[in-house]
Amino acid sequence: MRVFYGWWIVAACMIAALVGNALGLFGAGVYLHEVVTANGWTTGLVSGAITLFYLVSALLLIPVGSGIRRLGPRPVIALAGVSLAIGVIEIGKATVPWEVYLAFLFMGIGWAGLSTTAVATTLAPWFDRHQGRATSIASLGASIGGIIGAPLLLFGIARIGFASTTLLAGVVAVIVVLPLASLVLRHRPQDMGLLPDGLAPVEAAKIDSPTWTGLMALRTLALRTVMATFGIGMMVQIGFLTHQITLLAPSVGPMAASMTVSATAVAALLGRLALARFADQIDARVGTATVLLIAAGALGAMALFPSAPILVGASIVVGLTVGNVTTLSPIIVRREFGAQEFGTIFGIASCGIQLIAALGPSFYGLLRDAFGSYGPALLIAAALDIAAATIAIVGHRKLTAVAYVLVVPFLSLDGRSPAEQGDIGDVR
Repeated sequence: MRVFYGWWIVAACMIAALVGNALGLFGAGVYLHEVVTANGWTTGLVSGAITLFYLVSALLLIPVGSGIRRLGPRPVIALAGVSLAIGVIEIGKATVPWEVYLAFLFMGIGWAGLSTTAVATTLAPWFDRHQGRATSIASLGASIGGIIGAPLLLFGIARIGFASTTLLAGVVAVIVVLPLASLVLRHRPQDMGLLPDGLAPVEAAKIDSPTWTGLMALRTLALRTVMATFGIGMMVQIGFLTHQITLLAPSVGPMAASMTVSATAVAALLGRLALARFADQIDARVGTATVLLIAAGALGAMALFPSAPILVGASIVVGLTVGNVTTLSPIIVRREFGAQEFGTIFGIASCGIQLIAALGPSFYGLLRDAFGSYGPALLIAAALDIAAATIAIVGHRKLTAVAYVLVVPFLSLDGRSPAEQGDIGDVR
């Protein structure tokens, strides 16, 4: 039986995500260390460039989503691959601070175009019934990139030097991403005479595709709760991963801390594999709440029982949730808002999510400095994850519909019904 072409799109997206995360997100820490060591600059000076990387990528997620929706993934992902390559090559040659900032600017452009937003928007027209599985499988590339990216860069630096390694990495990014964009990726299945999921015309006709605009979606409780839930969840997660070695090293030693970080990345991959198996059978909002509550329990255990075995074991448990916190947001948005305007809507959501998430490293760092240990930061992080889980459930479509019918008529401030106020719309 012939394989539905959408699964080739999934494979291409997985490889693109691998490159983007290996050389962009997870490579940033390697570049930071090498640039500071080579030039004798302060960590704070170079960290500002990494902040620029996060801000640029966050602000570009809306145009990335809408661009893929209108033009297809080919030009966006090709441009992202070239931009990432330019940034990676430039960082290896940087001798003055402005060159470092320019390099991270290009890397931010590249990572935005190879991000979860780009991947999920590319896949949105191709899958409906199997959308959760397709997105989860493609997202495995991000976990694999996290596992192999930093070790390969460090291996190359030790053997051939920083500049040669980044040059080689940039060339690899171009020769991998450009053929994927030009030869494999396609805009819509209809352009190839196909239908979503490879369904027959009668089956496809049963799929409901509501029409939305970005502004309409932003006014809904559904999208606002997605942004709040995953913004908070990602803030807690990114902050923890940024401080993980510093948190673990005093109790377990540098070598064990490094091994625990690797184990956390492997656990993230296993968590994503599990989601890929069951994504189309679960309620994504309930699944999100469950994942966040598991992470909260692990963070709370580290705060209350900071012994070496608990710190290591709980870190691995957090790892099991890491990939799923990233992957579940596009699954929810695709299910609740459909495919037609997914790129625009999820671009808006992911921009807000990433802007909140960027606060994570500072959140842990400031609390660590204020209290002299990571315990209070971990407890507050656990509480935030519980809050995020609650928000996810509050935005549940069926629960919100019930609340709307039972409660909203009694909340009018001027005595008029919602219909009289012209405020009737989607109950979400």
